[in-house]
Amino acid sequence: MADLTHFDAGGHAHMVDVSDKPVTDRSATAEAAIKMTSETLEHITKGTAKKGDVLGVARLAGIMGAKKTSDLIPLCHPLPITKVALDLVADEALPGVRIQATVKTSGQTGVEMEALTAATTAALTVYDMLKAAEKGMEITSVRLLRKEGGKSGLFEATTEANT
Repeated sequence: MADLTHFDAGGHAHMVDVSDKPVTDRSATAEAAIKMTSETLEHITKGTAKKGDVLGVARLAGIMGAKKTSDLIPLCHPLPITKVALDLVADEALPGVRIQATVKTSGQTGVEMEALTAATTAALTVYDMLKAAEKGMEITSVRLLRKEGGKSGLFEATTEANT
């Protein structure tokens, strides 16, 4: 378990000490998608969802999710997030919504978990707002697309997720 930084020499989970790491600019982008029927998607595109602006509320939920990541994921450090941006696009070919979340900070550890939490929180919010119309929606393709900064440098996903 030496390669896994969240485990000590005895195999016990612990929060990584980042106090000796330099502060650097860091960013991460993650994606998620939520599949639904074309009829359910129409509630978004026509603005007829009973709970209101589905994509607007999901965008705000994603921002809030990024800010609360350390409250949800036990070993994540609380971070001074400097930017959270969510792009939610209705996609008739899916059919459903494609979500991209980008998070930035200047800190001693990365924001991959914050970007993933933002994307999934937004997807869960779309589900919540439309579950009266369709309970069988499926959240898919949750993954890190890109991260930069820190010791490990640049990471970019190389293949397209299956949606």
